[in-house]
Amino acid sequence: MSSAARRRRRLLIASAVLFAVVGLLLVNAAVVTRQSAEASGNPTLPLAGGNIYVRQDGPADAPALVLIHGLASSTRSWDAIVPLLAKSHRVIRIDLLGHGRSAKPAGGGYGMPEQGRRVAEAMDRLGVKHAVVVGHSTGGAVATALTEQRPDLVTALAIIDTAPRLNASVSSGFVGGLLDDPVIGQLLWRLRTDSLIRNAASDAFSRRGYTIPQTVVDDARGMTYHAFVATSQTGDDYVNQRALPDRLIPLGKPLLVIFGEDDRRWRSSSAAEYRAVPGAQVELLPGVGHTPIMEDPPRTAALLLAFAASHTTQAH
Repeated sequence: MSSAARRRRRLLIASAVLFAVVGLLLVNAAVVTRQSAEASGNPTLPLAGGNIYVRQDGPADAPALVLIHGLASSTRSWDAIVPLLAKSHRVIRIDLLGHGRSAKPAGGGYGMPEQGRRVAEAMDRLGVKHAVVVGHSTGGAVATALTEQRPDLVTALAIIDTAPRLNASVSSGFVGGLLDDPVIGQLLWRLRTDSLIRNAASDAFSRRGYTIPQTVVDDARGMTYHAFVATSQTGDDYVNQRALPDRLIPLGKPLLVIFGEDDRRWRSSSAAEYRAVPGAQVELLPGVGHTPIMEDPPRTAALLLAFAASHTTQAH
């Protein structure tokens, strides 16, 4: 075989391999994009757009606390703190659409206003007239959207490590940046391992010696790529359209802001921006990072309980 023929043969083989790889990427992208899942928890509430998993703890006639988790998390992120809260409160936890044991549709409904509206509908179904609402990270944006739409339901608002605006970001990390790519991100999602997820989640925790629970890995693995990206992008859009302190000022609700001083996702110094909200209480917790509800439940619960005691209305 001549050298020219060998070059043509190598070129044909390389082209075939390239087309095969591109084809596989496109097929993977199509499969990952269409992934969806029905709600798997019990009990669930049948709401527009998909069934929502709800969990309740504590006395049914006690003042209500509604807890809203963050991106790629679930009701289980509150497991360590709920026993401390449920002694004196009716604690209601909701898996947001696309998360935990709630439905994960391939369509829409992941925007902060839609998520907030769904929480409000769940509260209505459960007969909760008033509650202190607590949101962690992206859950703080959902809690803000809920308060904007249904101020009648929200007695007071507490947000934990929720960025006031996107320029408070420290870094999304190398993997986090790649996940936003429509092809590479989908491939990474398909190939994700527990080790990769644990590594990506590591910047959510800063307490010395803290071991990331397996539930954190399981919650992230249980999401679909579409639910993850849609929630992330719509959360960014919501804050970009109007910074959270600017949204909260006209609402006139008592506000508690808790931030881990060593947060590696959002600059903890940005918490000071919430002081623009009249009467806002801003607390920095030294020695913990983005997830005080898991890293230091006693200190976080003490702040929440004192705040709730000052602004509580009976649930019924």
